[in-house]
Amino acid sequence: MSCGAFCVDDAVAQPGCASRQDIRRPGDRPSAETVAQGGHISTEPRINERIRVPEVRLVGPAGEQVGIVAINDALALAQEADLDLVEVAPTARPPVAKLMDYGKFKYESALKARESRKNQAQTVIKEIKLRPKIDPHDYGTKKGHVERFLKQGDKVKVTIMFRGREQSRPELGHRLLQRLAADVEGLGFVEAQPKLDGRNMIMVIGPHKRKSDQKADRGPARSSARSGTRDGAAARQGAAARPGAGAQQAATARPEPGPRDGATAAPSPAAPSPAAPRPTAPSPASPGAAAPNAAAQRAAAQRAAAPRPVPTPRAPRPTAGAAADRGRAGGQAGR
Repeated sequence: MSCGAFCVDDAVAQPGCASRQDIRRPGDRPSAETVAQGGHISTEPRINERIRVPEVRLVGPAGEQVGIVAINDALALAQEADLDLVEVAPTARPPVAKLMDYGKFKYESALKARESRKNQAQTVIKEIKLRPKIDPHDYGTKKGHVERFLKQGDKVKVTIMFRGREQSRPELGHRLLQRLAADVEGLGFVEAQPKLDGRNMIMVIGPHKRKSDQKADRGPARSSARSGTRDGAAARQGAAARPGAGAQQAATARPEPGPRDGATAAPSPAAPSPAAPRPTAPSPASPGAAAPNAAAQRAAAQRAAAPRPVPTPRAPRPTAGAAADRGRAGGQAGR
């Protein structure tokens, strides 16, 4: 007996009709068979109460083997040690569980994954297009681009474009590609030989060093440059914090001229330091050094006491009008 869409009675369910057990009403929980058939598959390991096995092979926090224990005993040990019980090998018989800090474990795993992604490099193919009748200067510019790409660890696809009657002379493009490959031989090698592709001729040049190797080489250089910059900045800040230190270093680094043969060296006055502005008195241990100083002082006193000559006043320069008057006066006297 059937109602057309659903069977009223399970015992008389017709083929192709849904039985009363398969009818889902609002608020009904899905059965275990329905959950087992599909749903979200979690990649996270099961921890603590999510482990649904009677016993596990327990591993301690330091990696020591505890043995096969019941799941309740393993959970009790995890609570006593304030750790998590993590199922690390669910396919083993019995499953292997380990006592660890699950949050710390996930953080370290994320760091390792980030480092591995940092060392990975995605292969990028750059493309350069040329013409068979390219100018020498344009060829040098294109070659510079190819060298830059190869230094960065990228592959370069070189394309020669033929137009019109140039298609009947493919040897010109082949010759140009061979010339470019010879010019960049120190940075890359020909990965794909020149071949015609319609109106174009294509060649692929690969770098000798991969991009991951380039990153590994640039890492120590950048770190050393940063450390040198920090050391230089710290030294400049220290020098700026000590006033007068630069002048003292310059004074000590400047060599003093030595005395001539047969002449007595005159003692140079000590440079006053910022803390002691008074000049340093000559030591009594050198009596011969006082004589030149006294002679110099007497000579300076004599030059100061000598009378200075009074400058003679110059006659005023005659103006143009006075010169004309003298000329007229001389002419009248001659008459």
